[in-house]
Amino acid sequence: MNSPVDDFDGQPCVTIRCQDNVSVGVSFRDRHSSDDYCVHYSVEVQAPGMTARLDKAVAWIGNSSGLAPFLEKLAGDFTGWDGEQCWETDDHDFAVSAVFRPGGYVNLTWTLRPWRTAAGGWSASVTTQLEAGEQMASFAGEIHHFLEGQAS
Repeated sequence: MNSPVDDFDGQPCVTIRCQDNVSVGVSFRDRHSSDDYCVHYSVEVQAPGMTARLDKAVAWIGNSSGLAPFLEKLAGDFTGWDGEQCWETDDHDFAVSAVFRPGGYVNLTWTLRPWRTAAGGWSASVTTQLEAGEQMASFAGEIHHFLEGQAS
């Protein structure tokens, strides 16, 4: 599923793996902050034959519309919802969309879009699946701790 482990260099890292295919995943790492207002971090998506990385994603500390609150809201909606729920960074370079699936699962599609307005821009997406409820709540908590710079 996911793990709040330290990366090979001892730095905090959170990885989520797809329940159906553990070679598909998303990793959050390289968190650093230059002030009390924002955190920069890297996001890497992996799937068979593909790895893509976005450096310098930005999270605003205490932002009620950030990634962690979005995931926490999904976890709170463990009985499901209709349609797709979406979130993206202010720079529009990292996004996630969530769809509730029968059987109590949530599909999360993670999209990286660096240089989206430049010639030669690219995007990469992977989809992970988690159980609604406890797995979503655990993952949301790990992302919250990672982005806020707290120990898990």
